[in-house]
Amino acid sequence: MEQFLTPVLALILWTFVMWVVMYKRRIPAMNKLSKDPQKFIDDPDLWAKMPKHATNAADNYNHLHEQPVIFYALMFYISISQQADNIFMYMAWAYIGIRVVHSLVQITTNKVMHRFSLFALGSVVLIAMGVRAALGLL
Repeated sequence: MEQFLTPVLALILWTFVMWVVMYKRRIPAMNKLSKDPQKFIDDPDLWAKMPKHATNAADNYNHLHEQPVIFYALMFYISISQQADNIFMYMAWAYIGIRVVHSLVQITTNKVMHRFSLFALGSVVLIAMGVRAALGLL
């Protein structure tokens, strides 16, 4: 499966897209509050004044460095253990799709129950991949 790790690259590239969104929102928002970025360190209350559209994008960027780490490790494990197949590939692309939709929800409506449902669904996909990989040892 030559292209098995392509979903890994896709999620990495999506993370870069969210990095751009975060800074396109965050830098102007910070500049409206203070022209001196050091003040955000010296006066943490300034962060509380940041608009939600800026903080939601930053939160999502951080979220893309949390659970997806498990996805990356799992994908490399599956690849190295020579278990890569179409089922794992479909599961990986499903996870990527869920993460992208999760990001879009978080940076637009930010409805908690929608985000939670997507997070839970992504978690179920990861758990299924992990269990299937473990069963491959038998």
